[in-house]
Amino acid sequence: MTVVVVGSTPVVPAAALPALRSAAVVYAGEGVDAALFDARPVTEWVHTGEPAVLVTTNPAEPVALAMMGWGSDVIRVPGLALLDAAAVMDRLRSPGGCPWDAEQDHKSLRQYLVEETYELLEAIEDGDRAALREELGDVLLQVLFHARIAVEDVEHPFDIDDVAGDLVTKLVGRHPHVFEGNDPAVHDATSQQHRWEELKQVEKQRESSVDGVATGQPAVALAGKLAQRVARAGFPVDLLPEGDDTGTTLFAVAALAKLAGEDPETELRAVARRFEANVRAAERSARAAGATTLSAADWRAHWPG
Repeated sequence: MTVVVVGSTPVVPAAALPALRSAAVVYAGEGVDAALFDARPVTEWVHTGEPAVLVTTNPAEPVALAMMGWGSDVIRVPGLALLDAAAVMDRLRSPGGCPWDAEQDHKSLRQYLVEETYELLEAIEDGDRAALREELGDVLLQVLFHARIAVEDVEHPFDIDDVAGDLVTKLVGRHPHVFEGNDPAVHDATSQQHRWEELKQVEKQRESSVDGVATGQPAVALAGKLAQRVARAGFPVDLLPEGDDTGTTLFAVAALAKLAGEDPETELRAVARRFEANVRAAERSARAAGATTLSAADWRAHWPG
């Protein structure tokens, strides 16, 4: 017996075809049109011991659970729910959907992409698995939303399949050691990073080693990224900006940290998060002691550690 899990768009995984062809009977479970598979409704299900297949959108429906309890194979394709997510986004954006969603454009959504990305970073830093799962979904929503808006562009439309297709092409093209056999230039993670940049340089026909660096990213991350890029192009460290002003000093610290193999943005965020936690702890301690406003002496008295 086999349970085949499909999405609301009934794409059947290739691995399920042998079971479907050899089954004595096929049942259509929750969310599945029986006519598509020449199947019987799940309400007619009878356990006879013969090869049977249940096609369903819900692996938790009673018949599916019963079959799995008897050791049935379960076949599903990773990413099926992505089809559902794309379909929901299309419904929200289309006539009769959500008025707010219909009014948005790429520019109006920028703030949400930034906010959701930082919330995802916070979940990673906190080690919060539940929040990580939720925030990954929120970031995915932004990708789906922008791709759905892009469909409506008159001059240069594209959709989520174009986005995914371009990503597949990029991943395959930049991993020749995986998809095209051995690549002598790649023998560990570090060499793969260098190879990635080399292939990207050729692919994008860049004229400068700093082409493609996102200048809109936080300044500490930007300084580190610029230093990393030029270092790969043989740039000597003594040509980094010099000076006693705050900006130059911060740039130098971030650049040298990146060249030393550290991530200055992550390091600074960690210190900032610890500082925030200490501030909150001191304030709680002071309130517990009856203080309503804190003097410098109060801060020192209640400061952790």
